[in-house]
Amino acid sequence: MAQISRMTVAVLCFSMGTFSSYLVWSYFLSHSLRCLRRQHAHQVTSQQDYKSEGVFRRFENERCHKDNDTEAKLLEKTVRVLCWIMTGPKNLDKKAIHVKNTWGRRCNILLFMSSVRNDSFPTVGLNVSEGRNHLTAKTMEAFRYVHENHLADADWFLKADDDTYVILENLRHFLSDKDCTVPVFYGHHFSPSFLKNKNGYFAGGAGYILSKAALVKLYKYGKNESNCRQDGGMEDIEMGVCMEKLNVTRGNTTDSHGRRRFHAFRPEVFLHGLYNDRFDDYDGESGAIKGMGAISDFAVSFHYVQPPMMYDLEFYVYHLRPYGISSHPHDIDVPI
Repeated sequence: MAQISRMTVAVLCFSMGTFSSYLVWSYFLSHSLRCLRRQHAHQVTSQQDYKSEGVFRRFENERCHKDNDTEAKLLEKTVRVLCWIMTGPKNLDKKAIHVKNTWGRRCNILLFMSSVRNDSFPTVGLNVSEGRNHLTAKTMEAFRYVHENHLADADWFLKADDDTYVILENLRHFLSDKDCTVPVFYGHHFSPSFLKNKNGYFAGGAGYILSKAALVKLYKYGKNESNCRQDGGMEDIEMGVCMEKLNVTRGNTTDSHGRRRFHAFRPEVFLHGLYNDRFDDYDGESGAIKGMGAISDFAVSFHYVQPPMMYDLEFYVYHLRPYGISSHPHDIDVPI
């Protein structure tokens, strides 16, 4: 039935008795609720829903347009990035599948680390307990697995969450003048005042990336409890302490204008300054500034990205184009 306008309802109520008015308003409210439920149903979070919607099917760049990606393809061969995604059995169809369908396709190697092996997805089953209290153990075991099985397959090794969005082309561009034989790692630097280690840590949700030399050091010396905590605590903080004890350098990821590349929150948090009161104490880079000056034009990652936004970002980054404007991709790295 067609939607009933408020004016129509008002006229009907005026011309009918109190009880009849109640019936009309009941119909109007139930009809509105049905509309809201239908709208809510479009805010899908599972892969099955995305498929049925059609709009959110897996993005294939070449079906819409073909940009000149010569340099990006060259960097894909010369700056090899392995991405491993922190996930769990309950998140495969809710979150991890959308990483797999969007930015994960651009990794040289993509692995999903869980506590349970799943051959159809697939996931690597690590010998760890599931849950937030065991993220440190999952991280340590994941890096050990990568070292034992894929050390020769990549130059850089990225850890990200299943709600992280990464622009691989910008990451490779950032790493293109870096030496993977030097023990170094990069991410969104946090350095809250309560921490005892001088170098702080990289926010886990924004993703952090280890050079091959850093991974080798972690594998060789990271099993020593005096160097690296094996479980418990906060995963990203413990990794920061571990890297400092192993003399792995904390690299700077801001661009030449002081803007962040890695981001521990969604884009709008930085654009509109939607930080909590503690952010200025935590952030070790630009502080609680807001606006376009908070995000590099060559941004690498964002965190807390829900499934629909994965596809939003995929569209904005790889499909939306202003006609008649050509970018100058290297200007951002000119010293100021």
